[in-house]
Amino acid sequence: MSIRIVFMGTPDIACAMLEQLLKDRYDVVGVVTQPDKKAGRKQELKMSEVKQKALSCGIEVFQPVSIQEDYAPILAWKPDLIVTCAYGQFIPQALLNVPRYGSINVHASLLPKLRGGAPIHWAVIQGMKTTGMSIMRMVAKMDAGAVMAQKAVAIEPDDTTGDVYEKLKVCGAELLHESMETIIKGQAVFKEQNEAEATFGYNISKEDEKIDFHRPLTEVYNHIRGLIPFPVGYAILNGKKIKFHKVRKKTAVHHHADGELCGMMDGGYAIAVSGGYILLEELQLEGKAKIDAKSFANGQGRNAIGNILD
Repeated sequence: MSIRIVFMGTPDIACAMLEQLLKDRYDVVGVVTQPDKKAGRKQELKMSEVKQKALSCGIEVFQPVSIQEDYAPILAWKPDLIVTCAYGQFIPQALLNVPRYGSINVHASLLPKLRGGAPIHWAVIQGMKTTGMSIMRMVAKMDAGAVMAQKAVAIEPDDTTGDVYEKLKVCGAELLHESMETIIKGQAVFKEQNEAEATFGYNISKEDEKIDFHRPLTEVYNHIRGLIPFPVGYAILNGKKIKFHKVRKKTAVHHHADGELCGMMDGGYAIAVSGGYILLEELQLEGKAKIDAKSFANGQGRNAIGNILD
């Protein structure tokens, strides 16, 4: 059956969903994504991954600054179904009501857990052992629509957000592939979420990026790996940021202060916390390029032993 699909999404994970729809030969008549944004030191405009994919396939792209106020071009595409994934704006109910097969969202958590814009980060930060993808009916309330399908993935103890992100790209594409025919045939069963079990994974704020070394080892470790590879956690050393790009943890009894720099240990540069050490393998000093632990230890880190991170 040929139906007209409008896809709405922005980052790489959404691109995987668009690619699956195209692989399954659905008729994607238009793509909606966030406006191009300035990026890098030169502040050059950068297209979203979804836009790049759409243009490479000859699909028309629409980038409203505010979809609440500007969605007439989407109506002109006459969608039979709207599919969204990590689009980044609230979609007006008037638009959601248009497609005859409804409007669905592919969300990166096992709803009702971790509604919001950063569910993958918070699943790792909170030390969850399992997360997954959900397909739900779109409603005006954030990620609160009835759910028709879910698929789980494991979060390994040393997975970063980047690792889980890659797993969920595959998981979400598989789930969408398995669900589309059911949706189009009108056989999908949507089950309302239990509001009492809802939790939230809001967008990471600047305050969330700072690491507190006064917490137990596992909590500190989860916080750091939950911010890798983006936006990357940091602390303050001698008034400047030090970012943590790659770390391990080591359980140990010691008498150092929380956040104290202890020098090289087991191939990493050690930071003491309650219950052990965070071992830096790759870090970045403010205004500098990323370096490995040994390079840091042979440079600024040599004189930093005994300092305490803020």
